[in-house]
Amino acid sequence: MKLATWNVNGIRARQAELLAWVDQVQPDLLCLQEIKASPDQIPMFLCEMEGYWCYWHGEKGYSGVGLHVRKDLAPERPVFSHPSFDYENRIVTVELPELTVASVYVPNGGQDFRAKMQFLAALEHFVADRRAAPRALVLCGDLNIARTEMDVHPKERKPRAIGQLPEERAQLERIIAHNLIDVGRALEPENDQLFTWWAPWRNLRQRNIGWRLDYVLVSAPLFPRVISCTVQREFGTSDHAPVLVEFRPWAGPS
Repeated sequence: MKLATWNVNGIRARQAELLAWVDQVQPDLLCLQEIKASPDQIPMFLCEMEGYWCYWHGEKGYSGVGLHVRKDLAPERPVFSHPSFDYENRIVTVELPELTVASVYVPNGGQDFRAKMQFLAALEHFVADRRAAPRALVLCGDLNIARTEMDVHPKERKPRAIGQLPEERAQLERIIAHNLIDVGRALEPENDQLFTWWAPWRNLRQRNIGWRLDYVLVSAPLFPRVISCTVQREFGTSDHAPVLVEFRPWAGPS
């Protein structure tokens, strides 16, 4: 099973790239963030991608998430929904027989840091409530926090920069502490070049001077099924790179 997450930074600007990438990667689960479009602004060939149950959750020009499930994985349309704390179209979940998947776009916090922390606190409650649920949880997307100093290139480390603040990192740790595994870091605990976002100037992406902001967090029982986690830094024109996780053939959470 393949799961992919990507902050596209505007689906209309990236629609051809997305279709080419989906055709190449063939993800079973596709989580998108910052689509910046309402469903009626998305072309029909993309809004209902062939072979997928598609769910778009956005408004014109700002925020928005998508979550798409391959029909081979779910023969009938699954249930998509939004937790009560959703605002600005920032989270959508889908219930599958063995797991719950959430595509999440955490606020940046630059204009309203309090709202960011409130969203993160609510996200923690969401995760905690599912800790004892029969379905495993996969939470992925742009969390807009670099988890540790290692997750920011030395040239980009700024003690008071939003995204690197101690209170944000502490809240992210509380979320992960509810029996979740940070797949990328768990597989590469010593990799100090593992970034997913680069400011769009001075060739920072080509020089790999970035931040790790995009995550795949999975319930601990799922982690032994993980084969790989890849950041596709060379792909696309978004300021974020897609992240692709591959699991061993799916047979439940244990």
